[in-house]
Amino acid sequence: MAVRTEGTPCWVDAQLPDLEAGKRFYGELFGWTFDPARDEALLRGRRVAGLVPKRDGRMPTTWTVYLATENAGTLAARIRAAGGRMVMDPYPVGPFGVLALAADPGGTVFGLRQAGEDDGFATVNEPGAFCWMEVYTRRPDAVDTFYATVFGYLGRQADPEEEGAGPDLDYRVWSPPGSRPGDDSAFGGRAVITDDFPAEMPGHVLAYFAVDDCDAACDTTVRLGGRVVTPARDTPHGRIAVLRDNQGALFAVLAEPETEPETRPKAGPKTDGTAR
Repeated sequence: MAVRTEGTPCWVDAQLPDLEAGKRFYGELFGWTFDPARDEALLRGRRVAGLVPKRDGRMPTTWTVYLATENAGTLAARIRAAGGRMVMDPYPVGPFGVLALAADPGGTVFGLRQAGEDDGFATVNEPGAFCWMEVYTRRPDAVDTFYATVFGYLGRQADPEEEGAGPDLDYRVWSPPGSRPGDDSAFGGRAVITDDFPAEMPGHVLAYFAVDDCDAACDTTVRLGGRVVTPARDTPHGRIAVLRDNQGALFAVLAEPETEPETRPKAGPKTDGTAR
């Protein structure tokens, strides 16, 4: 089993009130099939995500990104010491290892996963699979310090001109410790919830899934009862859109630019990723 760098995305799941409706939606949108013995979505037989029933109606219908750790208990202590909090303390889940939910100083909730018999994702960065994560916050300074302290993230500020954005762009691109910050190592980023967003929008993580055709994914989402939150648009890193499924869970899709296979960059929008 491969060892994942602590703090890097290793799994995503969606808590849905109607599990069967979720399977129909994502099965058609991403081509997923489902393991009848486990709450896992498969892409050509390889694990890509989990769809789980929402057992408490007070909980949000949402996608959760899980970050890898070798010891969830030790990491939980570091999270508290750095100004975060534990939403759900580490608990064993059989073959899935140990899971937990935490929140950063801006209130964004993310998962922790200590590997069990399997190691989360069996594939990423291909159409139908996870490819990027973004933390949206109203407290960028505190959040930047938190993730650097807890996970050792190496960050660089995105250049507004390179991203085709205005001079007020505040977007930090993350790479794991031990790597050289840049497109080849980046796995996610931090964006700011600006006045362009609804005042009631909380801090949150936005999970991206790769697709072949962003516009077709938008059309399919609407046909299946979901909606387009941010229409498809071109960025230097591909065409992206933010969507809601037919039960309200927010996610994004990315169609990378066409490049030669040997020079194809790692998936990742690295833009303002606006999710209005």
